[in-house]
Amino acid sequence: MTAEQDDANRSLTGASDAQGLEALISRAARAGKGLPPVERWNPDFCGDLDMEIRPDGTWFYLGTPIGRMPLVQLFSTVLRKDEDGRTYLVTPVEKVGIRVVDAPFVVVEMNVSGIGDERVITFRTNVGDVVEVGPDHPLRFVDEDETGGLKPYVLVRGRLEALVARPVMYELVEHGEEIDVGGMSMFAVRSNGQVYPIMPMEKLRELSA
Repeated sequence: MTAEQDDANRSLTGASDAQGLEALISRAARAGKGLPPVERWNPDFCGDLDMEIRPDGTWFYLGTPIGRMPLVQLFSTVLRKDEDGRTYLVTPVEKVGIRVVDAPFVVVEMNVSGIGDERVITFRTNVGDVVEVGPDHPLRFVDEDETGGLKPYVLVRGRLEALVARPVMYELVEHGEEIDVGGMSMFAVRSNGQVYPIMPMEKLRELSA
């Protein structure tokens, strides 16, 4: 651990757990209704905190899982991903870096209503965010080279995305259909009048053969 990281851990926690940081974030969260306006805050960078979000959405602090979901949900409200590609916990007075292995959130549940252009896909994340896939919350699919599979992501807020958990992904692709996208036949899903391509139909047929 560097001196800068050690200073961040001491200044924000003041103990071997995250009580100090929890208190600081609680005060920030109470300052207004809804999610704190982290995009408007510009505090000094205070170093990196030994906190990590694993691909399954589990948060670790000092190498130990944070078992208190209310605390994880509290932390999640002050997450911010900046232009440098790094993710931070941000309050009005302090900004600390944390590690995110994949995406900070995980989609654990979905609902589909309507058909055709009227279809709306709604996701719920592991920390309680509920978003409708559409212009403000676009969906994208990434090829997973190591497995040959797909990893869908939805934009939750700011630059923060949620990885769609595999069981939910299987449910999602059940709503896929063949759609012409720019003159190419694609297997895609619709939501809020938008089309989100999954893969070319030719590739889907090859995988299904």
